[in-house]
Amino acid sequence: MKKVGYILVFLFHSINGYSQDLFLHADTLNNKRFIVVTSTVSLAWIGSMTALSQIWYKDIPKSKFHTFDDSRNWLQMDKVGHFHFAYKINHLTSQSFIWSGLDRRKSAWIGAGVSLGYQATFEIFDGMTKEWGFSWGDIAANTLGSGAYLAQQLIWEEERIIPKFSYFPSSFAQVRPTILGNTFTESIFKDYNGQTYWLSFNPSMFLKNSRIPKWASISIGYSVNAKLVGDESSYLDPITGINYQEQREFLLSLDIDFSQLPIKRPWLKMIVKQFNQLKIPFPALIYRGKQFYGSWTGW
Repeated sequence: MKKVGYILVFLFHSINGYSQDLFLHADTLNNKRFIVVTSTVSLAWIGSMTALSQIWYKDIPKSKFHTFDDSRNWLQMDKVGHFHFAYKINHLTSQSFIWSGLDRRKSAWIGAGVSLGYQATFEIFDGMTKEWGFSWGDIAANTLGSGAYLAQQLIWEEERIIPKFSYFPSSFAQVRPTILGNTFTESIFKDYNGQTYWLSFNPSMFLKNSRIPKWASISIGYSVNAKLVGDESSYLDPITGINYQEQREFLLSLDIDFSQLPIKRPWLKMIVKQFNQLKIPFPALIYRGKQFYGSWTGW
């Protein structure tokens, strides 16, 4: 996903959990709420794309519409990002339509359509620039992410597997700051070495008569190490002479499902649930370069 796309979609990601609690689920369709949700989604979509075309894409060299195969770049970390944010957009949109009174299944289908359409608009813009291009790999990742939320709603009628995100600054951004970020804020979106995408789940949701607390979860994560060039496996630093070799990372860690904590006060539960958007630091087992490592924080 292109960097500006990360920024805009991250805004959806950061607010998506609030819709579940601030909006009381209606039993029947409320026309006024439905109009509010439909109008808000439409205006947000059109407004953000109009702003992008006038601000971000305005000065970028244009070309005829073309495709670009970036499926092998960055060890697919950007594709995992597409999956993650497509899922979150579907989640947000679906919960908003449930608030309007639409049933869960219809809301999930609408959320899937909005999620796919919104991110496809980015690809159309990219397809008309010289620097990038329309990426079928991005479309595939978007489809999987949006479909992952849809499938859970159709099969279980609840969210049992929760995508989460974590970030910790890596030392690699200092080696190529123009590519991986000059500042902390830039590096959050540009430095894949510091990003980790997680799938968190509670085993008790899949086991009958389980005594495991509902809030106790397990997270499986994916990240990269020493990845400094998108389409090359290594990078030779001309200043230090150090040769950096890319590596994939797979992580296993404990986690907490904050939505399942036994909190009675609704307003406090609403606030605490928002921590589910991020993977909190916990001891983790990391598999990298055919070796296992331990980490106290999962970083």
